[in-house]
This record gives sequence, C-alpha cells and structure tokens, in this order.
Amino acid sequence: MDAPYRIRSAVPADAAPLVVIERRCFSDPWSENSFREALDSPWSFGLVAHTSPGIAGYLIAREVVGTGEVLNLAVSPEYRRHGVARALLGAGLTYFRKRRVEEVFLEVRESNRSAQALYLSAGFRPIGQRAAYYRNPKEDALVLWLALEQNA
Repeated sequence: MDAPYRIRSAVPADAAPLVVIERRCFSDPWSENSFREALDSPWSFGLVAHTSPGIAGYLIAREVVGTGEVLNLAVSPEYRRHGVARALLGAGLTYFRKRRVEEVFLEVRESNRSAQALYLSAGFRPIGQRAAYYRNPKEDALVLWLALEQNA
C-alpha cells in the first residue's frame, strides 16, 4: 500500500502551516519566525510529510561539522500512528548520512514515552539528561544519541 503522504524538503513558505501543527502538538511552540529562520539557515534543513489536504508533519534538523541534531519533529494528531514520524525521522537520517554526518543528538521530554519509543527503535540511546530543559511545563529532557553508519 502506498503511503498517503510524500516526504519533501520544507521551504520558508511552509512556516505558517508548520506553526499550526506546532501549536497543536507542543505547549511551548516555536514561532513562525523561528521556523523561517531555521528553514533559511545554511546549517539546518526541514522535511515535511505532505498529503493532499496539506502538511501532516515535519522534521527540522541541523548539521554542524559532522554532528547532526534533530531540533523538532511533530505530526498532526489525526495523522499519528500511520508511520509519518518514522518516515520523517528515516528521511532525516538518510539526509544526514548523505552529508557524511557521524552522529545525531536530540532532546525529548521525559514524559513523552511515545517519542522515546520511536527514537529508541531507530537506534538512538540515552546518554544524559538536561534539568528543567523544557519551560512550559517545566520538565527535564533526556538527551539521546545515535552513531550513523555511513554505508547504510
């Protein structure tokens, strides 16, 4: 069965619909300007899962000197549990491999068990914790790490 979405590169014009998803998913959302800056930066990239009605989810990441970081990954509630987040993460990791990135980091809320399960199933491993990393509500973040194999 074909996926009901396709993964494509995000562009600055996608910022407004990304904010709509962001506000539905997170209690401390990025601003439209934050998305535009990330999508305009030479150090970062974005991917969207595009459906016929619009954007179902997105991934924003950056790369600096062989190290990648997943900054933001969200899927609209009505598209969850359909493989969208897994597809976006997989496409992001493929992008990093093509850029010869050696390792990838991310932070995830301690309470976000479903996101943790996704990342752990992709090979990420916990390596630390950031106290009070999230502001609204205040919560610690788990720091996850993945070594990327270049032949994958």
